[in-house]
Amino acid sequence: MRTLGVYLSGYKKESFLAPFFKLLEVIFDLIVPLIVARIIDIGIANNDRIFILQQFLILLLMAAIGLTCSFTAQFYAARASVGFATKVRQALFDHIGTLSFTELDTLGTDTLITRITDDVNQVQNGLNLGLRLLLRSPFIVIGAMVMAFMINVRCAFIFVVAIPVLFVVVFSIMLISIPLLKKVQSKLDHLTGLTRENLTGVRVIRAFCQEEASLNNFDQANHALTKLNEFVGRISALLNPLTYLLINMATVILIYKAGIEVNVGNLKQGEVVALYNYMAQIVVELIKLASLIITLNKSVACADRVAGIFHISSSMSYPEETVKDFKQTDTAVSFDHVSFAYKGAGEESLSDITFSVKKGQTVGIIGSTGSGKSTLVNLISRFYDTTKGTIQLDGKSIKDYSRKDLCAKLGIVPQSAVLFNGTIRDNLRWGKDTATDKELWEALDVAQATDVVKAKKRQLDFKIAQSGRNLSGGQKQRLTIARALVKCPEILILDDSASALDFATDAALRKALHTYCKDTTTFLVSQRSASIRQADLILVLDDGKLAGIGTHDELLNHCNTYQEIYYSQFPEEQKQNKKEAAAV
Repeated sequence: MRTLGVYLSGYKKESFLAPFFKLLEVIFDLIVPLIVARIIDIGIANNDRIFILQQFLILLLMAAIGLTCSFTAQFYAARASVGFATKVRQALFDHIGTLSFTELDTLGTDTLITRITDDVNQVQNGLNLGLRLLLRSPFIVIGAMVMAFMINVRCAFIFVVAIPVLFVVVFSIMLISIPLLKKVQSKLDHLTGLTRENLTGVRVIRAFCQEEASLNNFDQANHALTKLNEFVGRISALLNPLTYLLINMATVILIYKAGIEVNVGNLKQGEVVALYNYMAQIVVELIKLASLIITLNKSVACADRVAGIFHISSSMSYPEETVKDFKQTDTAVSFDHVSFAYKGAGEESLSDITFSVKKGQTVGIIGSTGSGKSTLVNLISRFYDTTKGTIQLDGKSIKDYSRKDLCAKLGIVPQSAVLFNGTIRDNLRWGKDTATDKELWEALDVAQATDVVKAKKRQLDFKIAQSGRNLSGGQKQRLTIARALVKCPEILILDDSASALDFATDAALRKALHTYCKDTTTFLVSQRSASIRQADLILVLDDGKLAGIGTHDELLNHCNTYQEIYYSQFPEEQKQNKKEAAAV
């Protein structure tokens, strides 16, 4: 809670005024039993109707003032809680944006979504109720005890004994339930993950007729969450009967003691009613407090979970400004004995990778599935930091670049085509928000996406649905390539971004890239040897190791791994080569 308290600092006035007006409301509530006692002991005892009417009007006035105080407290509490939640949600989103891929992989998307939505909402509700009601109950309880002492000291001692016992019961149940509520939120994370997975992969689930298995998995997770909620609910449900039992016992003793005091003349009948009303107020407030404690317990548990994200710092650090280095070099990218292992992985994904690339060269990266191709290009964009070795861009360590300057140098087309809700124009301008329509059409032409856009009614103003659901896989890939080209990057990374394209479109794309990106260093990750055979340099990866490096012809002569990949895709050339070798 201390971590989140800083976001309430801008609402100090509201945080003070909300309980202050509740205190005023409580004062008026505590005066009511005294007025009722006066009506009984003076008005009714003397049959003074005018006095009774005067006191009744005073009660109405106090009710109106109390209602005004209640509304005012609600206004300030709502303002503070909503503003606080807005700041926390924004800060949490900003903080998540600073985390590296390592932390994001470890935390998981599901728990981050739950914490930025449901957890923050629970904290907001808890703060709202806390500012309004948390202090009201202690005010009423302590105030009722003070007023009881003003009426009769002997009867007031019953309050002194009953109130601490009630607080012990309430807070004991609270301490038991808080850890359980944290487990509830963890199971909610798991359920959110299942929901997201099932909704995202609904087509795959139906294609394999796994609807029933999917429903069973969800039902099990949902049942586990329900069971835990019921268990916590049963513990919390003990609050009401226990408080009722204790208060009713205290009330019986109070009436018995008050009756004795009336008989000896130390207490009036109206004062007995006032004491009973004070005890009844304590009952009502403790029941409210019991319900409030349940909500606050959940809010505290959620606040700890939200604060836990803030306590996680990125494993990467960037300098505020790029380190100045005027050394001229023609090397665009160089790897020097680079190794990398994902956090928690048992072995390295890349081992002892060394190569260098000249500016303007096209580099092809090929290898079997899981050989480390995407991992390698992710290191160039510094999505992850190397475990061993160094990476240099333009002769300078990649760690010497500021985040802004590093992003400006790179144009990345990820393996999974991602488009955002908005127009085609909005999506293409992600890399360069000042790009003109002419620049957009040029990039679309190179990406072989001109026909895709012109086929739409509004062309560049065509509305793309969330995640590009109203586009085919090939259309999305071409638009993501165009998005990267708009910014004219120094280094262009295409991570298997043409996998959904046919061979003719792929060939046209590579030809256009060669013409358009003359000064751009391009990295082409592909499973197709035809897509990278014209590259100036080809890197062949095998189980995280660099199995070969060179041109297509060089690798075909000397690299067994490349030969296996190439001839598996072009078996007729292997037969032709064997015939020629036999003829010789």
